[in-house]
Amino acid sequence: MRGRYERGGRVGRGEREAVADGVRLYEAARAVAGDHARAVDAVRAALKPLHDAAVARELDALPVSRLQDVTEGRLRLGNVEKNGFGTVGRVLDAGAYRLRQIPGVGQRTADQALAAARRLAEAVHETVAVRIDVDRPEPDTTALVTALHVLVEAGPGARRAVDRAAALAERMGPPLAGAKPAVGRFRMLLAGQEKRARALAAVAEVRELTEEAAREGLPELFAQASVDLLRGPSSEVAAWVDFELRSAEYYSLLAEISGRLPDAAAAEGFLPEGIAERVRAQQLDDTHRRVSLRGYQAFGARFALAQRKVVLGDEMGLGKTIQAIAVLAHLAAEGQSHFVVVCPASVLVNWTREIEARSALRAVVLHGPDRHEAFADWKGRGGVGVTTYEALRGFPAPGGGEVGLLVVDEAHAVKNPQAKRSQAVALWAERCERALFMTGTPMENRVGEFRNLVRMLDAGVADALGGQGGPVGSVAFRKAVAPVYLRRNQEDVLTELPSLQRTDEWEQPSASDDAAYREAVYAGNFMAMRRAAYARPANSAKLERLREIVREAGENGQKTVVFSYFKDVLSVVKDALAAELAGGGATVCGPLDGSVPAARRQGIVDEFAAVPGPAVLLAQIQAAGVGLNMQAASVVVLCEPQIKPTIEHQAVARAHRMGQVRPVRVHRLLTTGGVDERLVAMLEEKSRLFDAYARRSAVAEADPDAVDVSDTELARRIVEEEQARLGAGDTSEGRPVPDRP
Repeated sequence: MRGRYERGGRVGRGEREAVADGVRLYEAARAVAGDHARAVDAVRAALKPLHDAAVARELDALPVSRLQDVTEGRLRLGNVEKNGFGTVGRVLDAGAYRLRQIPGVGQRTADQALAAARRLAEAVHETVAVRIDVDRPEPDTTALVTALHVLVEAGPGARRAVDRAAALAERMGPPLAGAKPAVGRFRMLLAGQEKRARALAAVAEVRELTEEAAREGLPELFAQASVDLLRGPSSEVAAWVDFELRSAEYYSLLAEISGRLPDAAAAEGFLPEGIAERVRAQQLDDTHRRVSLRGYQAFGARFALAQRKVVLGDEMGLGKTIQAIAVLAHLAAEGQSHFVVVCPASVLVNWTREIEARSALRAVVLHGPDRHEAFADWKGRGGVGVTTYEALRGFPAPGGGEVGLLVVDEAHAVKNPQAKRSQAVALWAERCERALFMTGTPMENRVGEFRNLVRMLDAGVADALGGQGGPVGSVAFRKAVAPVYLRRNQEDVLTELPSLQRTDEWEQPSASDDAAYREAVYAGNFMAMRRAAYARPANSAKLERLREIVREAGENGQKTVVFSYFKDVLSVVKDALAAELAGGGATVCGPLDGSVPAARRQGIVDEFAAVPGPAVLLAQIQAAGVGLNMQAASVVVLCEPQIKPTIEHQAVARAHRMGQVRPVRVHRLLTTGGVDERLVAMLEEKSRLFDAYARRSAVAEADPDAVDVSDTELARRIVEEEQARLGAGDTSEGRPVPDRP
């Protein structure tokens, strides 16, 4: 028998060790999965009481009349409401027996009312989201934050480990089972020749899988993930501090674990099914990425990869930068080595920080006096070259296939095809196989401007949008542009975002305000009209209201950002607040305006965020309303209405964005009876156009150019109308001055 065994196949120490190594790897993979499952179960257990309480609050706020909606008006609930059961929650708590005690309510009515209430309760249970109040750390929310902290701290590495562990366990399980006879001599002696051959083949497969895992560093990955998943926070305070710093990651995990993800169609930008299906099939490699993605963000990255040249038009605050970095990381994993990001100078620092923090890629700043040396270094060594529109013009355009991806941030800045910056970007986009244009405002005044952006990416799609034969109306427009355009809105995909409260602060102008305004109108000076409310600070109605807002915010420990188009208005505000806050301990940062070097702008925002108590950041809206993140502020003040609605939206989105943990209050300071009233009416009309064409909308069909008015024409019209209203005589001589701050 011994001879037959030796001829059929010999098992020795090497085979036994190979199987033992495979078993250890298999058990490590299963341990990672178990550790992760326990961490997830801890989050679910902490979430349940908070979610149940949120459902109860929602049901207690629903009037009992909503039950008629569910039953199409068949229920008669007047007596139910009169007897103190005025909400759906109260009806559910009462139960059938208590409801039947109400005069006029029989068995059938009680049963129908309860059935309708349960249907509403099920809907609320599926849709209500838990919001974590950082200012009121109750025991239940603290338990949830600490449970989430384990998974957030473990980071993308743990998720990658769990995914790889699941795949390895699936592959390793069958050969380990087949290799069992090979772990002992007597089993092999008793096994038939065919069974011995299968066992040795299984051993070979186990050895191959183990060696492959070792080459990929999986044993170390699994061990580190288990350590991270078993390590709790150093303290509850540490968990809360980390939550405030990285709330977006906490909420992302919470949405995933709770299953309360945004509507799939909304997360996919309501793309046609054919395109959406192709995007879903696109793989996304996370090897070089150091941040987890939300579902809609992963879809956005896949969209850019699948469609190759696109506009990502997500609303401000949804993480377009993270999506771009995910695309860069994927392409780097595929072997691409050179990438370029083009952005405004104000966000150069932010881009380099994000690339280095969120990925393993090398960021190279191609800006400043040494930009050509830096460009040569980037050409030789590769990485992500981060440059500005102006600097890009000085670099030679790449050859075909040289640049893996061109990212153009705030791409609406290149909407004018006659501008040199636009021509430079267009040339680079033509020479690159992939291009990702990013903008939350793809169209400011007219659809034609958006068409110009699309032409740089896909001339065929652009042609389909133009002229008499183009699509008419927002629905047809969005369908035509779907191959190159993806947009999602905050309200559709960020269910946890704190509330945004907008208040128009209408002030009656003081006598001195009115006098300054009349002088500006008589002079035909549009820009002076816009800032007349601050021309005489001693008696400024707007300035007095601004002081009150800042004072109230400070008393509540809140930070405030004050935006104005005009540098001289910010100077007036700074003087007024310095006197107001003198001795109060509050800090005034800025002003952050166009004269501040790009590298310094992020530093000012960081200083503002680092102030431990109340603080005020003064910012010129053009310089700080784009790119910089100001989640530290929960109060926003707009000193005057802007000419474009997108300028206001961008400014507000600097604070009300993913990562904000407090409700945001926005105060727009306005004076009655003059240019502010006219601008507000115009902004509402421009917003309607933007909603119809750039956002998902069911607005009725309309001519895309119907409300287009250039800024100069708008200023001229308002000046003439105000001169006529105030009896300034011959309005033909009044001309607005150039639009300068």
